[in-house]
Amino acid sequence: MSAGSMGVFADVRESLRYLFADIIGEQDDSIPHLPAEFPEAVALVAGEAIHLLIEYQGTAYARLYVDRLRRFVGKPGVDEAMLLEIARLMAMRMSYEDAIRIAQLKLLELEAYPDTPRADDIRKLRLDEMVEALPAVVAEPVLDVLNWLGWVRKRVSIHFSTANRFSIRRLKIEAALKRWRRYSIRYSRERNWVERWLHMVDRALAKQPAAARAVVDTATMVQGHGDAYRHGLADWHAIIDELAKPTFEGTLQLPDLAGAIAEARSAAMPDPRQAALKRKIAEIRARGTSRGADAAAE
Repeated sequence: MSAGSMGVFADVRESLRYLFADIIGEQDDSIPHLPAEFPEAVALVAGEAIHLLIEYQGTAYARLYVDRLRRFVGKPGVDEAMLLEIARLMAMRMSYEDAIRIAQLKLLELEAYPDTPRADDIRKLRLDEMVEALPAVVAEPVLDVLNWLGWVRKRVSIHFSTANRFSIRRLKIEAALKRWRRYSIRYSRERNWVERWLHMVDRALAKQPAAARAVVDTATMVQGHGDAYRHGLADWHAIIDELAKPTFEGTLQLPDLAGAIAEARSAAMPDPRQAALKRKIAEIRARGTSRGADAAAE
């Protein structure tokens, strides 16, 4: 086996290891420690992220975060500022906002400010978003029924209130569902998304290092819940699939991929049809295709 083939095999093996680390699980409940080689500023952000993710899901989940981040320590092209941004954005994406998390945050707010007047927090959530937070074995048949009824995208108002004992008890029940989160459809999707995002950062560092920071920053496109989350996720996939991935594969010539990503992001609108974004991506791809044809003709 050639050195190149061995390197590819090692990369695939490492990606699979990190992808399934949280599925396998670990019995060790000790708080994960950061390696000494982490820069001080990054260690500070990562340390806060560890506590956040332990609260969010548990120690194994926080350990997965450290393992993922360690992949970029000392990697060529990754300076302290980029590592810091990866640490920050990965913590944000790994603590994604679902109904369970909203309930957790309301209880933490009550604990921190017990004497503050208790307002009723009403959130608009999609039915599929709520169901996808449940274990897949329960969620999948429910989603089938909702899809049959045409209610998958239906939005409902959910009260996350600490106004009385009954409301607080309900929040505690919702927050306790975090133990089942690992088996949910949403958790699987988010795990795969984080791995793909990190993989694209890796590919940018190898193929077009100047664009790596722009690829890192695309994580900010996917935030929140409801329609805003769905639109951001769809826009992210469109930009990665139509611009970044073909550039890394050599089928599209975009010497300034960072500029192309910024241009496409500026065209992204809260539109489920993605009309403006698709036009802009088509325009950028046409320029890249033309550039490739010119280069081939020379």
